[in-house]
Amino acid sequence: MPDLLIELFSEEIPARMQKRAAEDLQKLVTDGLVEAGLTYAGAAAFSTPRRLTLALDGLTSESKAVREERKGPKVGAPDKAIDGFLRGAGVARDDLEVRDDKKGQVYFAVIEKPGRMAADIVAEVLEKTIRNFPWPKSMRWGEGALKWVRPLHSILCILTDEAGAEVVPLDVDGIVSGNTTRGHRFMTPVAFSVVSFDDYEAKLKRAHVVLRADERAEAIWAEATNQAFALGLEVVEDRGLLAEVAGLVEWPVVLLGRIDDDFLGLPPEVLQTSMKEHQKFFSVKNPKTGRIERFVTVANMETADNGATILAGNQKVLSARLADAKFFWENDLRVAKADAGNGMKPWFDKLRDVTFHNKLGTQAEFINRMAVLAREIAPSIGADPDAAEQAALVAKVDLASEMVYEFPELQGVMGRYYLKAARYSDSVADASRDHYAPLGPSDDVPTAPVSVAVSLAEKIDKLTGFWAIDEKPTGSKDPFALRRAALGVIRLVHSNDFQLSLIGYFEKAFERHLAVPDYDGLPEPDLSDMLDRSIEAKAKLEQAKVDAENMVATAKAASKRFEDMQSIKSADARKTAAVGLISFFHDRLKVFLKDKGIRHDIIDACIAMPGNDDLTLLVKRAEALAATLATDDGENLIQGFKRANNILTQAEEADGVEYSYGAELKYAEEPAEKALFAALDAADAKIAPAMQAEDFSTAMTAMAALRGPIDAFFTDVQVNAESALLRRNRLNLLSRIRNICLSVADLTKIEG
Repeated sequence: MPDLLIELFSEEIPARMQKRAAEDLQKLVTDGLVEAGLTYAGAAAFSTPRRLTLALDGLTSESKAVREERKGPKVGAPDKAIDGFLRGAGVARDDLEVRDDKKGQVYFAVIEKPGRMAADIVAEVLEKTIRNFPWPKSMRWGEGALKWVRPLHSILCILTDEAGAEVVPLDVDGIVSGNTTRGHRFMTPVAFSVVSFDDYEAKLKRAHVVLRADERAEAIWAEATNQAFALGLEVVEDRGLLAEVAGLVEWPVVLLGRIDDDFLGLPPEVLQTSMKEHQKFFSVKNPKTGRIERFVTVANMETADNGATILAGNQKVLSARLADAKFFWENDLRVAKADAGNGMKPWFDKLRDVTFHNKLGTQAEFINRMAVLAREIAPSIGADPDAAEQAALVAKVDLASEMVYEFPELQGVMGRYYLKAARYSDSVADASRDHYAPLGPSDDVPTAPVSVAVSLAEKIDKLTGFWAIDEKPTGSKDPFALRRAALGVIRLVHSNDFQLSLIGYFEKAFERHLAVPDYDGLPEPDLSDMLDRSIEAKAKLEQAKVDAENMVATAKAASKRFEDMQSIKSADARKTAAVGLISFFHDRLKVFLKDKGIRHDIIDACIAMPGNDDLTLLVKRAEALAATLATDDGENLIQGFKRANNILTQAEEADGVEYSYGAELKYAEEPAEKALFAALDAADAKIAPAMQAEDFSTAMTAMAALRGPIDAFFTDVQVNAESALLRRNRLNLLSRIRNICLSVADLTKIEG
């Protein structure tokens, strides 16, 4: 069985595309080979900036001959049906056989496919793969029609067995396959031949190319951390950047550089972001101070001066970048300090002209709604309402700052710095940084009450707004990240153990989306000082007219925007929309709790209960029910409940009455019957106060204790007794079982 080695050698492949491209190469080639009748023992794909490589072990040397008999239409069938069968089978009419069948004579096609050599199949599959490769972006070059991510230079394709290596003949738009490749572009650019994958990888390494991306990444990280450690410093971990840098070099050379003293006073987040985004540098911090003091860059070659020239060039470019960042930082600080205590008005005013969404208004309108909602939420979570409102009003003003315009990923982070400079309290400043969180499932959840209030207000306003304009997530599409926002609300209230009745907040938020902003018309310009009709006076008059026209146009646009919100016009409509939105939260909650090992039917049983818009209580109820059902008593209780519920439901349907008027102990005859009365009384005495106190664990435990008495009742007592009085009393007793169990959770939704 031969081994197959393929290398597609090109100009530099963007780092972000390499991993996916290697996976696509492996899938397309292996799927094509298997479909053509070849099998293999193992496959591995690799990528460097200049090559995609695929190695297959134990490939079969040829495909097996195949003989297939395919039944066709009846003899005498319409010509169209027969012609279609011929096309599908790939045979001519003369090749068909007529055979007797149960329903008469029918046509049969005998399809014989001879075996093919592996080299022929590989050439066919590889050419198809190259011509149809799914690059996110591709290009043509020269006069050829072939498309590739960057110009493709050579194709290495060999089959190796005991007899040696054989080149698989292949020609793709003049690029002829061979058994040669090249090493590092600068250090070892000469071509060399290979005879196997082991030979290929070893020769590449001698030619200053590390084939495996994980090996390059490990080498970069090890050398960077060693150099930093020697100076008593630490490299700031960034796995995404490490993977990207490993895709930029074939022969990584780690260089440790210094940041000019002029820039060490910049916030560490600014230094780290600027170096990462523009230069792909790793940040190196002083663990004692937390300050970013140096950087690590990774060159693609060794030099005679040990990288001194490369490092000097990088430091020069970095200084220019950081000079820009310092300029933005100082300008922003000047604005923040000058406007201390005045609501960051210069930046807030800019946000009046920034559209949040064309149907939901400007960023300023969004912020104003957030502030009202944050104030309403604050008392329920122990936050100061004034601080929550103030924090919401300034939480997003850094969006108008120069630094965030340059580095959008620093929104919130820079807001905290600017608010601190403007002498806002720590809780207000922290809310600017924290109110976006959590953005993902691994993000930390804010715990400070003011931050939580603002974060909840931001997400709830966004969700209700897009619900109001019917921009809901559909299938896999969620352009406004509403699923993430809902999951963020769930994690905020659950992690902090806050109890909030969300539907009430939803309805108020919907109502605020209908409130047209109050646009005061501009006063008529005073012409008493303009009698001389000077150029300046005319300019003032014209500007006043333009301002007035813009104000009117904005007001009209706002009115039209709110007219479109038909789904929340009335109070009933807002109630319906709020219920629909809480259902969306329940779907997100199922995903959240599934990761915690709680079954969907358990969640459904708890969602069916009153107060299901309090997500914290809902989670506690689900966790308690899951713990109960994990026990033998809980599992068997479900069976007893379902039996009682089924008997009772059938009797009520047959008799046309509802058995819910209360069973009486004086009519009980059997010991098991009397024992069930006592058990139900005891359970009710524990469950009712426990549910009132929202102590679901105690309530579930008391409910599970009914398992034994219920089992004994069904074993020893005949519910449908001959006596009508006994039958009615026992059905009413079953009604007590149902009511007590359903007071804890809707057990009818539990499966199994």
